Amino acid sequence: MRNRLRELRAARRWSQADLAERCGVSRQAINAIETGKYDPSLPLAFTLAGVFDLAIEEIFQPDRS
Repeated sequence: MRNRLRELRAARRWSQADLAERCGVSRQAINAIETGKYDPSLPLAFTLAGVFDLAIEEIFQPDRS
């Protein structure tokens, strides 16, 4: 799954730790999601969408490869 987390986080000048704190997860979890090593659970995807005030589909897109 592709995502825009790094782009959205950078636009707000947040570190991975800043975003992790807002979502109640570890910095390592944010890193793993950003690098595509881990797909977030549905509750975490909703939390991330809420933090950025976006729909889940605006952050995460299926990998069509």
